[in-house]
Amino acid sequence: MSGLIQAFPAHFSMDRDDCRRNKTLGKNLMCRLKSMFAGSSTPESRLSLEDTQQWSQSLERLLGSKYGLATFRTFLKSEFSDENIEFWLTCEDYKTITSSHKMSSKARKIFEQFVEAESPKEINIDYQTREEIKRKMKSPTAECFDEAQKIVYGLMERDSYPRFLRSEMYKSLLESIAADDEAG
Repeated sequence: MSGLIQAFPAHFSMDRDDCRRNKTLGKNLMCRLKSMFAGSSTPESRLSLEDTQQWSQSLERLLGSKYGLATFRTFLKSEFSDENIEFWLTCEDYKTITSSHKMSSKARKIFEQFVEAESPKEINIDYQTREEIKRKMKSPTAECFDEAQKIVYGLMERDSYPRFLRSEMYKSLLESIAADDEAG
């Protein structure tokens, strides 16, 4: 019994360390965001408490904000789970390509980096979707990653996004902005 009691303090200590680390990440993130966008002197281009609170309304709203996207990416990187957002953003960029040669080359890179089994940033998609994309690689179109992109968006919406909203990083960011707003 005493062995169990002794095991608990180490576990709780680890949780406290994780909590401190995440609070520090949130504060560091705030400093980083402020410095990244320090040149934005107009009120509408500054990170506001209202905008930051609106990120909690939907993943779409979060990703639609340059500050929200930067914050979410930083959060995912801190969890070593940024492959989904990287894939989603890469696909958004891919859809803007007009040259068939560039599209073919970029499609191959996306496939090799994110879709192919055992790829460096392999995304979590089902076998059928992976195989369908593999077939589409013979003649890639702007839509060839759409199904995988929908799956990945759904995963982020159901998993990563709620974790982000509950994270100390996001909470610390809200607190820091609120404190800055109160200070004037």
